[in-house]
Amino acid sequence: MALPDNFDLDEFVQRVLAEDLGRGGDVTSKATIAEHARLNAAMNARQGLVVAGIEIAAAFFRAMDANVEIEILVADGQRAEHGTMLTRLSGNARAMLAAERPALNTLQHLSGVATLTREYADAIAGTGTILIDTRKTVPGLRVLEKYASRMGGAQNHRMRLDDGVLIKDNHVAVCGGVAEAVRRAKAANTGLPVQVEVDRIDQIEPALSAGADRLLLDNMDPAQLREAVRVVAKRVPLEASGGVTLETIRFLAETGVDFISVGRITQSAPAVDIGLDYTFERP
Repeated sequence: MALPDNFDLDEFVQRVLAEDLGRGGDVTSKATIAEHARLNAAMNARQGLVVAGIEIAAAFFRAMDANVEIEILVADGQRAEHGTMLTRLSGNARAMLAAERPALNTLQHLSGVATLTREYADAIAGTGTILIDTRKTVPGLRVLEKYASRMGGAQNHRMRLDDGVLIKDNHVAVCGGVAEAVRRAKAANTGLPVQVEVDRIDQIEPALSAGADRLLLDNMDPAQLREAVRVVAKRVPLEASGGVTLETIRFLAETGVDFISVGRITQSAPAVDIGLDYTFERP
């Protein structure tokens, strides 16, 4: 599982379980199910999807029952058609039912991000343009959502504010102009490439003259993007951003930009439908 080194899986699982279990635990299962009863089940895809977070989902069941038997049948990044069995599980019934919702919530959300990301990536296949994500993530879930976007075919942009210099319109406004903002960023000697957002063609040359290493072309239509590509003439990489949809991304990619960033793949991805279904036979 290619999660970032700074992601603490055990801490995440325990925090999410604590949120769901509260102080009293699963009072319904305790009241209705015998202490040593077993449950055999399967997690099944109830729609076509791209899987992300399958090992994380399994970790919830292992945290509740150290002896649970889990067979993972589909890996992260793989497509699963409607009806595909993703995992088989057998373990203590109380423990598995307590882990069910946290496991499914995580798997459904991350697979939703991966599934939507794959749709955007497929839409620009063959153009040479690379899909990248943004910092528009659910608070506290950035590492996981950006992992899911990778599973869907995107590349990660900045993970945090400290791992890239990106001068946005408000920085430009405070500094008094694109060139001055870039000059200040270069003078700071951060050791990081300096990217600057421009929303007009006439901002490009001042940005490049001041030393910008990369340009973010914000909310430009295809005609403006083609002009920007012509003006820059491959001197620096170009990223298109702003209001990108599945209907428009192909047109934007065909202008020749190097990257397209899409906030909605993490910000607005709907959860996919995955269920934990009882089975009568042991896996």
